[in-house]
Amino acid sequence: MSVASEYHIPVMLRECLEALNIQCGGTWVDVTYGGGGHSRAILEAMGGSGRLFGFDQDKDALGNMPKDECFTPVYSNFRFLRNWMRYYGVKQIDGLLADLGVSSHHFDTAERGFSFREDGPLDMRMNSHARLSAADVVNNYSAEQLADILYLYGELRQSRQIASAIVRAREQEPIFTTFNLLKAVEGTVGKEREKKDLAKVFQALRIEVNHEMEALRDMLTQAVELLKPGGRLVVMTYHSLEDRIVKNFIRSGNAEGKIDTDFYGNRLAPIRALSNKVITPSAEEQARNPRSRSAKLRVGEKN
Repeated sequence: MSVASEYHIPVMLRECLEALNIQCGGTWVDVTYGGGGHSRAILEAMGGSGRLFGFDQDKDALGNMPKDECFTPVYSNFRFLRNWMRYYGVKQIDGLLADLGVSSHHFDTAERGFSFREDGPLDMRMNSHARLSAADVVNNYSAEQLADILYLYGELRQSRQIASAIVRAREQEPIFTTFNLLKAVEGTVGKEREKKDLAKVFQALRIEVNHEMEALRDMLTQAVELLKPGGRLVVMTYHSLEDRIVKNFIRSGNAEGKIDTDFYGNRLAPIRALSNKVITPSAEEQARNPRSRSAKLRVGEKN
């Protein structure tokens, strides 16, 4: 098994390639390189001509980068897309792929702290050099701040109870591991929804640590600006928060979904959805790759 396949199994690979409509000689960007499954398939479809830029802020992904003259690795957060394209002299791109969320590698590596299934340091940083960790959040944020994060990013109705439980637990001893956190919130989530609610607690902390919503808005704004007329924006989401933002951007060109019109009432938007129906993985893929079950693929084309 290759390093890339161990790191992460690409979700909806065929659908992503079809949506990108790859042509030889074009300029493409994969802003979530990860294990490189999507990027390697894009390179193959390019047929040895054109350019592909692969973004990833996680040093663990560097070992998966291909040695290909058409490929340029970018070790950075994708919110700096415009700056890096300017650095490489790229004014327009033909297509951009974003596979949002957390890779299989992150969930399966206990020391990264992304999963509640194994004990490990309460970290959750995509970029291991970033200053803020999940332990910093749970030990230093006020009860009100924690409740806001859990409600906004985890959509947890019992956010205040969970936040209060965390504050009480850290008064006894600091919360430094994933199992410390599980013990702290024990009793605040019902047994029938325990796994789902715990996943939302971890999701909320991860989003806060990595500033995921802000980064997504920044990247999408820059992607829309960089795309050529007819260029494709292909984004895979895994939860309702990011999916709502992507849906709004493809519909209107902004995160709020506000559609501007001209004097005659004609819709003014820099991008349009290629289909009103969201693309989801087949039953076969969902059975083969459990991570794909919550995936939604949205495709926009630059006007």
